Amino acid sequence: MVARNAAQAYARVGLETGVVAANPHRLVLMLFDGAICALSDADMHLTEGRTAQKGEAISRALAIINEGLKASLDHAQGGKIAGDLGDLYDYMSRRLLNASLRNDRAAMLEVAQLLGELRQSWAAIGEPAAQPTAAPAVLARAAA
Repeated sequence: MVARNAAQAYARVGLETGVVAANPHRLVLMLFDGAICALSDADMHLTEGRTAQKGEAISRALAIINEGLKASLDHAQGGKIAGDLGDLYDYMSRRLLNASLRNDRAAMLEVAQLLGELRQSWAAIGEPAAQPTAAPAVLARAAA
């Protein structure tokens, strides 16, 4: 238990350090990674029958989508693209709420795939060193 708490504290410090050092483009990539990771956790909990933990993981993904990705949209500069992304984030939120209520793995995987595709597109328009991290793990689980 102590080792697990220490590992979680270490991970939290690493994340906080990464956030402080990140530029706005990298922060959005981190939001995508966080949401994808939360959905991977939700999928694992669903598979193992841990309903409460599945719900918590989906709630984390929803918070990242709504309070991070959607809230960061600049509708003044982004125009139609920002509006379309906002609509897509709304769709993802609805799918995840249904996934949580109905234990719908396909809906969770659909949202994880959409987030992975958006992440890849966002990485491609930014820094060349930005490579996908979390998305392949979730997509690999979807294929299993």
